[in-house]
Amino acid sequence: MAKTDVVIAGGGPTGLMLACELRLAGVEVAVLDRLAGRGGESRAGGIHARTMEVLDQRGILGGFLDAGQRLQRAHFSALWLDLGRFETRYPFILMVLQATIERLLEERAAELGVRVRWSSEVTGVHQDETGVDVEVRGPEGVKTLRADYLVGCDGGRSAVRKLAGIGFPGTPATMTAMLGDVALADPPTEWIFQERREHGSFSVLPFGEDWYRVMTNEFDHVADRDAPATFEELREALVKIAGTDYGMHGPRWVSRFSDAARQAAEYRRGRVLLAGDAAHIHFPAGGQGLNMGVQDAVNLGWKLASVVNGHAPHRLLDSYHAERHPVAEGVLRNTRAQTVLGRPGEQMTALREVFGGLIEIDAVNRLLGGMITALDIRYPMGGGHPLLGRRVPDLDLRTPGGDIRLFGLLHAARPVLLDLGASSGGGLDLAAVAEGWADRVDLVEARCREGGWLLPVVGEVPAPAALLIRPDGHVAWAAPVGAAPETPEDVALRTALTTWFGPAR
Repeated sequence: MAKTDVVIAGGGPTGLMLACELRLAGVEVAVLDRLAGRGGESRAGGIHARTMEVLDQRGILGGFLDAGQRLQRAHFSALWLDLGRFETRYPFILMVLQATIERLLEERAAELGVRVRWSSEVTGVHQDETGVDVEVRGPEGVKTLRADYLVGCDGGRSAVRKLAGIGFPGTPATMTAMLGDVALADPPTEWIFQERREHGSFSVLPFGEDWYRVMTNEFDHVADRDAPATFEELREALVKIAGTDYGMHGPRWVSRFSDAARQAAEYRRGRVLLAGDAAHIHFPAGGQGLNMGVQDAVNLGWKLASVVNGHAPHRLLDSYHAERHPVAEGVLRNTRAQTVLGRPGEQMTALREVFGGLIEIDAVNRLLGGMITALDIRYPMGGGHPLLGRRVPDLDLRTPGGDIRLFGLLHAARPVLLDLGASSGGGLDLAAVAEGWADRVDLVEARCREGGWLLPVVGEVPAPAALLIRPDGHVAWAAPVGAAPETPEDVALRTALTTWFGPAR
């Protein structure tokens, strides 16, 4: 029986990002996918600010920026949000197709020694106290892989989730949406985005020199989810809603989806975990799905690696559900709201006009923009400094080795204890505290500009004297300026180091 550390079912963006995270920590990974290979479908079309930040944290964002186009606004049910004033290096949406995202992540995974095993379908899952047996049907028949853990990144109809017996509660579909990448003989003179009409809404977006993305939303009509989506069905829906098909022909890809919104009851059951669409599905309003999956992977990867490598106890994995399940709950909530706001009718038009007026208020724009971009996430870590639990801003730092951006310290996916002056003048002795974790935590001395730090949605917060930054870029401990030895900050740092990175050596 073949043995590996972690089996990942699903070779999409979530599975590939997770594989990269695990390999950075030296974990052996097998990535399986039931498909025969990349289909080349365009699928999702954008990366939000927080996803760009996590890619930047690993030093791999450049290729994505080169491949995409920048749009300095997001939307909430086609009501526009201005991202230009958000405190991030990436106050825009990067328009880049999922096919390109997968290619770039697969190239990165290959650099780290990972190859996707195509035509490999998970058909059985059997776990015990020491590991999990994964039955895989492939070109050579059914074989079994033994692993420490199995992660289902295999989509909304996840085989791993079903085989593990994890519930998937939520709300059923109330409408049918279709998407097609097509050529148009008579395209509109301007791009159309979620234009509401009597029978639904539609979009026509130029996606290349000779092709367009056409989308239709029909409310109170639920199609058979198992029936194949066809070009003729898309054409008929567009004619019904828009009154024309714009001379649609030459389809590259046609897909159907709905507003069904469901979430796994558990993100972890024993040695089986879920991430991406296997853990949550929703209407793709605001383009949040792919982004949430990649961020699931970055949250889970370092934790799973720490457990597999024997640094941290198994209970660390419980924090994955505790942190990411509420995030997906919020996305399901806001996409349900966006779907309702997109319905046709004069009453809904009146509500949209009122809501659109509210969005023009800066505080509302920031609230909704932070929600869509995931820049507002704060993981539950108790009270204390306002940075605690939030993503750390990418500050310009001065170090003894030269100037560096803070995200540059996270390229290796290791935690960083950042000393911004806490150890000077008889303050906290961070080197002494961190000595027991020197094999797992990088201690970096640096200085940054004086004054408060600006955070998206939150605004200005007091600059800390020191930070403990997890590999996913979230702050696990922060000391205020003026902290001294033998203070609660000293005790809190030791507690945080032990909680997240295991006991001292």
